[in-house]
Amino acid sequence: MRRYWLEASAYDDEGVTIEGDPFHHIFDVCRQERGSKFEVLGKSGTAWLVEVTEVGKKRAYARKIEERKVAELSKPHIVLCLSVPRFNVMDAVVEKAVEMGATRIQPFFSDFSFVRKADSLPASKMERWKKIIVSATQQSGRGDLMPLSEPISFDALLKDFTNPSVRRAGLFAYEGAAPTAVQDFTRTTGLKGLDELWVFVGSEGGFSTQEVQRIQDLGLAPVTLGDQVLRVETACIALLAVLKYEFGLLERR
Repeated sequence: MRRYWLEASAYDDEGVTIEGDPFHHIFDVCRQERGSKFEVLGKSGTAWLVEVTEVGKKRAYARKIEERKVAELSKPHIVLCLSVPRFNVMDAVVEKAVEMGATRIQPFFSDFSFVRKADSLPASKMERWKKIIVSATQQSGRGDLMPLSEPISFDALLKDFTNPSVRRAGLFAYEGAAPTAVQDFTRTTGLKGLDELWVFVGSEGGFSTQEVQRIQDLGLAPVTLGDQVLRVETACIALLAVLKYEFGLLERR
C-alpha cells in the first residue's frame, strides 16, 4: 500500500487536507484519484488509512478509515556522525539511514571532508537531503522524520558528544588498524541502559592523524569492519545493520 508524509497541519479529527507539493506528488505523479485508499504518516507517530473523497484542481480531502500506531525507535538511539562526503554519497547515506532506523544524522566538517566549512555547502543540498528523508520515510513506513542536523565543526562535534546530560557511548569506525571488531564492541562494552550511541564515520579521505588521536583521547577505541576498506555509504549501512542486529532492533514490535 502507498504511504505519504503530510505535515501535522494537514490533519483534522476526520481526515486530511492535501495541497501543495504533496497534492502534486499524490495526484499528478502517483495518479491517485477519488476513491483511492492509502496511508498517511506524520501525526504523532500514527499511520492513518484514508480514502479520497474530494479532488479539486489544487486541493483534495481524504477521510480517515482507521488508525494504527507506528512503533517508536528503540534505545539506544543511533546517531550517525558523518564527515561531509561527496554530495551523491550523502544522498545515498541519508536515504539508507532513514530506512535502517538511525535516529539522527549529524554531519560535520573535518580535515578531509569533501567541503570543510559551512559557506561551501549550498543550502540547496540540505533541502535536497530533507526531501530524500521524506521519500525514504514514506517508503519504509517510519513514524517520524529523521532529523538532519546542520553541519558543525569537528571541535563542536566532540564538545557535543561529551555533554554529560545524556547517557551515551561512541563507536569510532576506522579504516586503519583496529583491535576490535564492531560486533565485539557491542558485546564487551557496557552499553546497557544507554540513551544514545554515536557512530563516527569519516568521509572519503578518512580522518587525519590528529583527529584520530583526539577521538581516542575521549576513550573511543578504533573499531574495524573487516579487512576490506569500505566506501563511505557501504560503511554506514554495514554499521547500522550490525548495530541493529546486536541490539535486537530487527524484531517486529
